[in-house]
Amino acid sequence: MVVAQSGGPSPVINNTLRGIIEAAREFEGIGAVYGAVHGIEGVLKEELLDLSAQPVEEISLLRYTPAAGSIGTCRYKLKPNQKEDFERVIEVFRAHDVGYFIYIGGNDSMDTAHKVAALARERGLDLVGIGGPKTIDNDVGDSEFTLIDHTPGYGSTAKYWMHAVQYANEENEGSSPADPVLVMQAMGRKIGFIPAAARLADPHRQMPLQIYLAESPCSIEQLADNVNDQLRRDGRCLVVISEGFNVGSLGERRDSFGHVQFSSSETTVAQTVVNYLNRVGLKVKGAARGNVPGTDQRHSMGYASTVDLEEAYQAGRMAAHLAATGQTGYMSTILRHPGPNYSVYYDKAPLEKVANSERKFPSGWIAPSGYDVTDEFIRYAKPLVGEGMLSLPMIDGRQRMTRFQPIHAQQKLPRYLPEADRKGG
Repeated sequence: MVVAQSGGPSPVINNTLRGIIEAAREFEGIGAVYGAVHGIEGVLKEELLDLSAQPVEEISLLRYTPAAGSIGTCRYKLKPNQKEDFERVIEVFRAHDVGYFIYIGGNDSMDTAHKVAALARERGLDLVGIGGPKTIDNDVGDSEFTLIDHTPGYGSTAKYWMHAVQYANEENEGSSPADPVLVMQAMGRKIGFIPAAARLADPHRQMPLQIYLAESPCSIEQLADNVNDQLRRDGRCLVVISEGFNVGSLGERRDSFGHVQFSSSETTVAQTVVNYLNRVGLKVKGAARGNVPGTDQRHSMGYASTVDLEEAYQAGRMAAHLAATGQTGYMSTILRHPGPNYSVYYDKAPLEKVANSERKFPSGWIAPSGYDVTDEFIRYAKPLVGEGMLSLPMIDGRQRMTRFQPIHAQQKLPRYLPEADRKGG
């Protein structure tokens, strides 16, 4: 079996990997489990880390190891015209007797897993292709939540924002005579699930908190008016805003998937809003300030949700089960039982459906004001963040994380440079 990861990492992605590895041991037909180093690029370069040969302790520590440092991830896209790349993947799998391929990622990764498995069958290679869900944005699946209720990674990033807003409120309340407005920028290019999680810090709406999603029906001019109205009422205001909120051009860069990389832009949405608020003026003394968290939103392990960790692990186990039982062309999925008490079950969704879907933030969950979310969203999101804090393994005051030994499958094919790297794109 080859397992690979794609796209942006998450606090719990390694626990999905752990679930796959540990479940694979229980199925005699799977044999060795290899981790493709840096995703599909590792397959193309025949860089396969032998995960079956790693110490059991290092596998268990994946639960507490954030991001993607264990086997790596990538943003390399297998595009339809890159026929040499696709053929190379099949050659590598054939050379190493690979019968199972699990790709952990979002919609684009599910599309890749589906295409690779289909091509393998065309070439006479008996390959089972499975997807493992991952994304902090929670945009995998459909807006009706029938393919997957939520993706592993989202609950932990939502927890990060719940606490971040709590802490920011303490500072803002204390320093508001000089700094009455704090603008905080949250990840989420096109979908508002991450900034919406700020409301979990204040479900009873006692803070002077305004939340602007990428989908919020509001201009920067209206935002300034809303902030000044809040200042007239409370003397201070917290603003959580999506990195995808439309304030005009930011000098954006894009990755190979065509996704905007806001953290690489010439400026930020938050800074643009801060500049605008200070330019038009606040209705109280003092100035607006900005705070732009970066990739810490997806690698701050201390904020990882214990609920998210458990569900990521079980989603990994489900992916291994689907693979071992030959159920090719599916993504393991998490679905919520109906009723007032939160519980989930694990199932499967066709890769083709997942790859061609794109979840949107339900318009009914955006408050009429345009700068808040409804109680229905709170009911959806609150169970995902859990109740307590994760206890981390420590040595000499530093966190103990997984450190795999450099045990690789022997390379059997000539060296290969991925097509996009040859073309410089």
